[in-house]
Amino acid sequence: MADETHGPPAAGDGGVSGEDNRIGVPAARGGGAMTPPPPPEPPAETDDEDQGMLRMSFMEHLEELRTRIIRSLWGLFVALIASMALANFLWTIVTEPAVTALKHLGVNPPRLIMTEPMEGFSIIWVKMPLLISIFLASPWILYQVWAFVSPGLYKRERRMATPFILTTAGLFISGGLFAYFVAFRFGLEFLLSLGLMNNVQPMVTITEYFDLFVNVTLGVALVFELPVLIFFLTLIRVASPRFLLRHSRYAILAIVIIAAVITPTPDFFNLMLFAVPMNLLYFVGLFASYLLVLRREGRSFPWGKVLWWTLAVLLVLAALGFTLLRLGWIKTVPHWPFLVR
Repeated sequence: MADETHGPPAAGDGGVSGEDNRIGVPAARGGGAMTPPPPPEPPAETDDEDQGMLRMSFMEHLEELRTRIIRSLWGLFVALIASMALANFLWTIVTEPAVTALKHLGVNPPRLIMTEPMEGFSIIWVKMPLLISIFLASPWILYQVWAFVSPGLYKRERRMATPFILTTAGLFISGGLFAYFVAFRFGLEFLLSLGLMNNVQPMVTITEYFDLFVNVTLGVALVFELPVLIFFLTLIRVASPRFLLRHSRYAILAIVIIAAVITPTPDFFNLMLFAVPMNLLYFVGLFASYLLVLRREGRSFPWGKVLWWTLAVLLVLAALGFTLLRLGWIKTVPHWPFLVR
């Protein structure tokens, strides 16, 4: 009969109804249940990002920190030994701004003085080599800092090692050179001239001179790290270019206050010698922060147009300078600022 021919399958024959087979659900009766589909595999990109990222315990982190500190100290020690071996030559370089300032002011002989027997040894052979070694060993110390942090970073973030070390160390050393060649020289000569105008004979001890030299040099070198600080704050999403630009007036005020603290003189001219480069560095850091946000959003900066406009402005300035030189309105001199009226 028709009912017997087209009836439901017998129990145990593993049959599956059409509806159950269509939606991939195992049959309610019988022993032939379907295997569920495997879970989707994680994206390959995640595996690539996590590849190489170390997982360390708290004690392993402490051991790694200890290793990096010891290696940094060894690098500092090697630079210190080299600086002590060249102490006499380096001291001549360090005291050159003082000698030049005293010569310009007509002080004869243009020398610093020593008032204690141990003063020369502690300054020339200990403190001065230590200061020089900090600048010499700064790339190595920054490399150890990055090596400690890098195991916890993603693969794409570890590619920033070389730019980070070169930029940070370069800005630190550039700040020290700017303080030595520009800011410290002008400030020192201004301070010494104040006494001469009131019939005071300047007799500067090497301790007082070197303390001022350290404060200005290290202060400016640390301030030159401002772009790196801004970039780092943007990297960890604490600040954004829009926020930094909107509150730039407060940043400029804070920079002027900091410049007033580290400036060795109270006059406006020397204050601007510190404040103007610091403000420029702030906006350089803001631009680097903007580039980071563009890369994070998958956009690119129009470098071609900017380079062409920059080249055009430089050509106009060069033509203007050449014209002023030809007309005799300005002339060149072999020292800073190289162009005078």
